[in-house]
Amino acid sequence: MQNTTELTDFMGFQELLEEEERLVRQTARAFVNEQVLPIIDQHAQDETFPRHLVPLMGHYGFFGPTLPEQYGCAALSSVAYGLLMYELERGDSALRSMASVQGSLVMYPIFAYGSEEQRRRWLPQMAAGDAIGCFGLTEPDFGSNPAGMRTRAVREGKTWRINGSKMWITNGSIADVALVWATTDEGVRGFLVERGTPGFSAPQMKGKWSLRASVTSELVLDNVVVDAERSLLPGVVGLKGPLSCLTQARYGIAWGVLGAADNCYQTALAYGLQRVQFDRPIVGFQLQQQKLVEMVTELTKAQLLVLHLGRNKDRGKATPQQVSMAKMNNVRIALEVCRTARTMLGANGIMGEYPIMRHAANLESVYTYEGTHDIHTLIIGEQLTGLAAYR
Repeated sequence: MQNTTELTDFMGFQELLEEEERLVRQTARAFVNEQVLPIIDQHAQDETFPRHLVPLMGHYGFFGPTLPEQYGCAALSSVAYGLLMYELERGDSALRSMASVQGSLVMYPIFAYGSEEQRRRWLPQMAAGDAIGCFGLTEPDFGSNPAGMRTRAVREGKTWRINGSKMWITNGSIADVALVWATTDEGVRGFLVERGTPGFSAPQMKGKWSLRASVTSELVLDNVVVDAERSLLPGVVGLKGPLSCLTQARYGIAWGVLGAADNCYQTALAYGLQRVQFDRPIVGFQLQQQKLVEMVTELTKAQLLVLHLGRNKDRGKATPQQVSMAKMNNVRIALEVCRTARTMLGANGIMGEYPIMRHAANLESVYTYEGTHDIHTLIIGEQLTGLAAYR
């Protein structure tokens, strides 16, 4: 019971889109309708990722779509990228997370900080979906404080030796290359560690009640030796590197979660029009109409927020603090929409034939990852006051 034709657009924000942006959204929506929605609940139930979709996602240009065409990418606008994330997460957070990590957390830093040889080796493969990447920053004891990371790399002539571990790594167990951030005598550096490198392993984490269709892994680096020229990203030193990648990914999240919210809102509306109690559809009652109005109002405000942010981003005027506001606000709103939609379906809302509980459970993780809700609040607070409350 889902609207698979159009997204919710109460204020007509799609009238502000360029033709190419509309086409990207329509292409992604058709992909999700045809390839994702029929199978995603079973994958979530089975705790498996639909890996067979990766080459098709590459074919459609879903990976690194804002990067230059010379590397096999589509050179799209930031708004087009956001709309793509919106539609993928309408299917499931696992699809959006996979594409977000691939494009924003691995392809973007290779493009921004890698050598030309690294760009030409990895970006076309990853754009086509022929290679999968993961991003290793978070550690078992250091999430919100990446400066405390214990993973360490030591230079040994023309090689580096890396020891440490990472946790909660999307794509880890299926990745062909991991971008691992480690402390060095020079500062934090990024290393491309390929699958099969001696001492490197990526055991998958099981038993999750959220993001069940996503591959989540630990990365273990036990005396991993990598070639400096081949593996070290030469263009950045310090936390600026990983934090700039996270800004890219958080922007996509701010759009993506609205797809999950939209799917839940439309499911609740359709259900309420058909569900009859006391001789009338339940949406004919005041309390149910209030829920619908609140959901569509918050969704609309969030859509306009990310559209404006995307335009600013394309003009080079978006700030990390603005991205934090969008991520913080929109994830919270999406989670509230999902929870409200569930109440409209009553007991049916927990069933797999409807997407609501799957989305709501996924968003509990999105609320926390790539900067917790609380940390984003403090980032904005520091911008307003000049005082860093998290230090």
